Amino acid sequence: MTTTQRSMLPAPGPARGVVAPGFEPVAARFARHLERGEEIGASLAVYHRGECVVDVWGGLADEESGRAWERDTRIVMFSVTKAMAAMALHLLAARGQLDFDAPVAKYWPGFGQAGKERMTVRTLVNHQGGLAALDEAISLADCVTPSQAARVLDVLERQRPNWPPGEGQGYHATTYGLYVDELFRRIAGESVGTFLERELLGPLGSDVRIGTSAALDGKMATLKATSTPKRLAAMMRAAAEEPESPEGRIARDFLRPTSLARKALTRPTLGKEGVGEYNGIAVRRACLSWASGTASAQGVARAFLPFALGGEVDGRRYFEAETLDPIRRRQGWSWRDAVLQKPIGWSQGFMKEERHVFCPNAASFGHSGLGGALGWCDPTTGVTMGYVMNRLDWRIRSPRAMRLCQALWNCEPLLG
Repeated sequence: MTTTQRSMLPAPGPARGVVAPGFEPVAARFARHLERGEEIGASLAVYHRGECVVDVWGGLADEESGRAWERDTRIVMFSVTKAMAAMALHLLAARGQLDFDAPVAKYWPGFGQAGKERMTVRTLVNHQGGLAALDEAISLADCVTPSQAARVLDVLERQRPNWPPGEGQGYHATTYGLYVDELFRRIAGESVGTFLERELLGPLGSDVRIGTSAALDGKMATLKATSTPKRLAAMMRAAAEEPESPEGRIARDFLRPTSLARKALTRPTLGKEGVGEYNGIAVRRACLSWASGTASAQGVARAFLPFALGGEVDGRRYFEAETLDPIRRRQGWSWRDAVLQKPIGWSQGFMKEERHVFCPNAASFGHSGLGGALGWCDPTTGVTMGYVMNRLDWRIRSPRAMRLCQALWNCEPLLG
């Protein structure tokens, strides 16, 4: 499969970029978000069977300076980073270096204590290991400070599962990356970010980086998070007005100081800037496989190409097509995840959403990120997409991202 460019049309204003005939509805939806002020700055890229069919961007990368969002503007993409880490694990498994059904302790002996002795890699990365929340508080600063690495490792190894491994599911919002980073280093002898850049991202022409170099600082956009008082007010409103919606359920749970969701979503603890701490240079320099990845929309969409095209892109084979088969199926599923309070599942670290949230096809997978970022692929139709933006939404699933996906799957070339 090759990645080529078909005849393109100009994007509708105020968006910039191009769109292929038949995909105008998704570009129009993106432009409408900009026009209505729902975005500060954003970009969206879609590939279909190896061809770029949507490549649009617009708005501001930084409100204070008025700097425009460009095609290669990049932003911290939060939990879309988890999908990138899952790609790294997939490549190790495809090469015979990792067995998802082996105990984690086979590769990381110190992990095998406090009830984790038999936990498999698959159980861990599918958010079924009971490690959704840490009992001992560590900070984001601890995670990016080399002198604190031994303490963080000790906390991870001593942590006792929140439930018997394999007998429940709860989103490991931050602990996924903490555990995967250490596991990966034990197997590969290098970080997830270093491995991916050499083995996947560089060859694909993807600008995704987990551990972003100083050379890319000038292309970074600034995150704009909802203030804590406004976010709490929105959550309380959701809990009162829509008590059985995912937002209402997680709001009620999060507002309880001792809840699992509260612990899972607030540890590692943040500093005085809150979510804005992820704008910090130290964070984006670090390889934090739950959140620190940065990219443009093009970079995200291109990273998923081998996963939508049977393992081969532009004549280079990254893995055999049959290795995708397990990911196409749900390996784990809960009708009410213990942290997210909604139906969701994972397959080898990739998110498996409810049908029609991001894609109507059950074989699709990827990951969403805090505030709305999205990386997704559908091997059924050969579609990949990347969406990044700097105005963060407080909800579990950003309505902007879902509207873009609805518009995409209603485009004529994908119908039928």
